[in-house]
Amino acid sequence: MLRPVREGQAFEATLEQLATAVRLGVLPAGSQLPPERELAARLGVSRVTLREAIATLRDLGMVETRRGRGGGSFITYDWAVHDAGSADLAGVTADLEDVLGFRRVVEPGTAYLAASRALPAADRGWLKECLRDVAEASGRDTAEHRQADSRLHLAIAGLSGSASLVEAVSRSRSVLHQLLAAIPVLARNIEHSNADHAAIVDAILSGEPEDARELAEEHCDKTAALLRGLLAHPTTPAPTQPGGTP
Repeated sequence: MLRPVREGQAFEATLEQLATAVRLGVLPAGSQLPPERELAARLGVSRVTLREAIATLRDLGMVETRRGRGGGSFITYDWAVHDAGSADLAGVTADLEDVLGFRRVVEPGTAYLAASRALPAADRGWLKECLRDVAEASGRDTAEHRQADSRLHLAIAGLSGSASLVEAVSRSRSVLHQLLAAIPVLARNIEHSNADHAAIVDAILSGEPEDARELAEEHCDKTAALLRGLLAHPTTPAPTQPGGTP
């Protein structure tokens, strides 16, 4: 199940694969993660990136790291507790791939169109202001940051010149907000997100539509990786317990 990750989204993709393997019981409770060197080689990432992903799993209560002889990172994930906490999202996560697929088509398209237009000074200033608001909200109130993040994405949609795309992005962001609210805020991911935003805005302001679209696609892929890895899908079967009881 664990395979080399795509370049450019190493942390998010590594976290997705490890969290999914834990959540689906491929790495069952009580088992130990393979040695760092072996696991990093299998995923095609640096040991630094791997350690950051494992540290995030530790913060989420999915693994614990023991020191000394016989030490290492061990799975502590409780499937029943985690799944019960996701019950309220059943209606949304059931259509997770539909939501993520829709977003990956729509939002990069708005970035492409925005970069294709000759934007007046007022619009350029507005876009820069939205970008600054997201960066300044990082590390502060979570709700404030997510609101600023949504404003930036909607601003890009607005600069595409298409009212239909603004409506589509607004609908997409509404569902995405529910999904993101169900997973922890990860500092490393926020750093990546801010860097992505800056690169996308720079491509738009520089009039580079292909670059803007590609950067937006990669940005969407990183968010999708986190959601796939950290959200328990309602259709996921419970691991079988001793005696055959699900």
